[in-house]
Amino acid sequence: CHTHVSLGLLSMSYVRFAVEANDFLDYVSGSYSSLSNLTIVVTSLLAGASAGALAKSAIAPLDRTKITFQISNKKYSTKAAFRFIIASWKNEGLLSLWRGNSATMARIIPHAAIQFTAHEQWKRVLGIETEVKGNPHVAKKKFLAGSLAGLTSQSLTYPLDLARARMAVADKDVYNSLIQVFVKIFKQEGIAAFYKGYWATVLGVIPYAGVSFCTYGTLQKFVESKYGSKNTGSNLVCGAIAGAFGQTSSYPLDIVRRRMQTSAITGRSYTSITQTLVTIYREEGFVRGLYKGLSMNWIKGPIAVGISFATYDHIKEYLRSLFI
Repeated sequence: CHTHVSLGLLSMSYVRFAVEANDFLDYVSGSYSSLSNLTIVVTSLLAGASAGALAKSAIAPLDRTKITFQISNKKYSTKAAFRFIIASWKNEGLLSLWRGNSATMARIIPHAAIQFTAHEQWKRVLGIETEVKGNPHVAKKKFLAGSLAGLTSQSLTYPLDLARARMAVADKDVYNSLIQVFVKIFKQEGIAAFYKGYWATVLGVIPYAGVSFCTYGTLQKFVESKYGSKNTGSNLVCGAIAGAFGQTSSYPLDIVRRRMQTSAITGRSYTSITQTLVTIYREEGFVRGLYKGLSMNWIKGPIAVGISFATYDHIKEYLRSLFI
């Protein structure tokens, strides 16, 4: 009950934040209004790719640990998670903690590049930059822009996400390379297998991306109005808060996505979102099952999102300053 109330408040909090401030990208568009749209797109792509690569590499060991627990019915605890990390290090070497990171990079570089760029473009399409300050509809548009950006990037890179999950949880002799993952999946399961868990991802990415982008942009504007400027430190903090809000709001669907993506490896049958949710709830419970590993997400999520947003802003502004 408390979890439902918390998530309800969490998913609504972006409205209160967003109504009070203009969008953070108004600041950017004002500073770089002389740039062509092509320059804006290219700099966003480069900055987004760099941000995604750095952020995901930083939390790769935690990400692999989280996925391992998500796809099993083992009880999760912070101690158990760190025991897994230590055991993997001792038994398979330090680099084993980054297993599947090549697939992660192959996915996250285009994914982050597309997501950040799509976010700027969707904001232009929705006319958010020209909205009058205080307009209550701005909050809804901000959320919609973030959601559409996440949906755009996730749809275009989903097979790479599935391959990353398979590599992260499979024994090291099952898949030797990203190409081998695609070949094996295609031969053994067919082309439709590349989109297992896709709809769970779509349903999850809407609140995740919407809340994350909306919260980050609003907090950025708040910091700027209160303290007169922003810096890398404030970007990290704002991004961390946005990441915690966004990931918590969509976490059960992340569990469902991972179970469906890795069913061929675990031997469990997860045929639909509803069936997967019901199975997890019956066998493992609501909190222990559908929110398994959430505490790990509260560690890695804010770190990753904070690094990602801060890196993106820094690199983007530097690149755009070269064209002024």
